[in-house]
Amino acid sequence: MPRRPVLAAAFAVLASLALFVSSTDAQFGLAKPIVPGVWFIEGDLKTHGHCNNILIEMKDSLMVVDANFPSGARIAIAEAKKVSSKPIKYVFDTHHHGDHAYGNAVFTQLGAATWAHKGVAEEMKRYEPKRWLDTAKQRKDVGELNLQTAEPPARTFDKSPHVIDDGSRRVEFHFFGWAHTRGDGFVFLPKEKIVCTGDAAVNGPYNFVGDGNVGNWASVLRRVQKLGVTQVLPAHGVPGGPELLAGQIQFFVELNKAVGTAVQQKKKIEDIVTMKDGQPVATSIQLPDAVKNWVGDFYAAQVHAAWREITEKKPIGEILGGK
Repeated sequence: MPRRPVLAAAFAVLASLALFVSSTDAQFGLAKPIVPGVWFIEGDLKTHGHCNNILIEMKDSLMVVDANFPSGARIAIAEAKKVSSKPIKYVFDTHHHGDHAYGNAVFTQLGAATWAHKGVAEEMKRYEPKRWLDTAKQRKDVGELNLQTAEPPARTFDKSPHVIDDGSRRVEFHFFGWAHTRGDGFVFLPKEKIVCTGDAAVNGPYNFVGDGNVGNWASVLRRVQKLGVTQVLPAHGVPGGPELLAGQIQFFVELNKAVGTAVQQKKKIEDIVTMKDGQPVATSIQLPDAVKNWVGDFYAAQVHAAWREITEKKPIGEILGGK
């Protein structure tokens, strides 16, 4: 299964269509209004490995969801200047992966405060500096920062939700458990009923499960559903409505169901997953067409991870060495 430092290269081969907007409609790197004072910036995942960014206008400042890679951070900063004269005061890392947090230093150099759930800082202690140094060899924007490791979030929360309310807008930081990573954070705007999901809910075949908890993923997203959201802004793929959450949940339900059935039938991993050079490359496990939006190049690895979780009775993120 690919490790996160090389995911930018892995993602480069993905060309699947998103659920709600075709690839021909993509306008990467442009701030598009969602509601007054909230903008969505679609990241160019295929070419640059960027995640999406969300800009949220407060009374006297701006908040950015996800620090991105350094080059993505600079795009978000440039777009922020186009839509508002207010400074960026807050940056929220939805999790610790490079395409969501390696741009932290770019923002803090401007005076912004980086925020995340405490699990993000703990994950960085678990996996860094190795991932940072590996990525710096592959990505110029990371290497040119001349840092020895990733900059962790300056401020963390452990009681959910953590609320920032300046009288103009209320923003809530939520943590609902281990799905994509141990530190998955969600940004929720209660008045607007908008949730920013990070990689816990994506719109397309982008679910990397190597640091995840496949068996718990759907449960985490069901808790997000209870917020009563009407708009979902994912970290990869285009925005959607509640159906995006429902579809992402169903994908993991069907994945665990199908793999669980294979385990009950006493099938071995080599019966359902084909390996090449130590990596899962194909699988005989089929899922319903209703969740095909989330089935892509990572699917064999997802099946492999689910099988290991079920048979070894622990999250794949723990199995792969992140204890």
